[in-house]
Amino acid sequence: MTATESETGSGSGTRSETGGAGAGRLVKGPGLLVVWLYGVMSVGAVSRSVFQIATEFDRAPLAYSLSAVAAVVYAFITYTLVRGGETARRAALVCCAAELAGVLVVGTWTLVEPSAFPDTTVWSQYGYGYVFIPVLLPLTGIWWLRRSRTA
Repeated sequence: MTATESETGSGSGTRSETGGAGAGRLVKGPGLLVVWLYGVMSVGAVSRSVFQIATEFDRAPLAYSLSAVAAVVYAFITYTLVRGGETARRAALVCCAAELAGVLVVGTWTLVEPSAFPDTTVWSQYGYGYVFIPVLLPLTGIWWLRRSRTA
C-alpha cells in the first residue's frame, strides 16, 4: 500500500503478503544481522564462483558449480528476508533447510572423498574456509524465521 492508497483508504490491507509492513518484521533485531550475513555471503559466493567459473572452470568444475549453487541460494534467501511477509518467510525457511542439507552433504563429501574436489567450495568442510558461517547461518536463519512467524 502506498502513501496515496493510505491517504485515500484504498488497498487491500494485506501488506505483509506483498512485503510492505511484513518486511520490517524480518529485518529487525537479530533478523537484521541474519540478512546482513546472508548479503555478505551472497556477494562473496557470487564473486568467487563467477571468477572461478570464468577463469579456471576446467580445473574443478564440480567445486565451482557447487559454489555457484551456494551463491544462488544465498542471494534468494537474502531477497526473501528483505522482501518480508509470510510467503517470503516460508520460502526462506525452506531454502535455509535446503542450504543446511547442502552444507552437510557437501561438507561430509569433501571430508570422505577429498579427491572429488581439487579445489574447495563455499560449503567444503562445512564452511571451514568461511569460519563455519555456511553451517551456522542456516541454523540461525531457521531459528529466526521460526521465531518471527505470524500468529
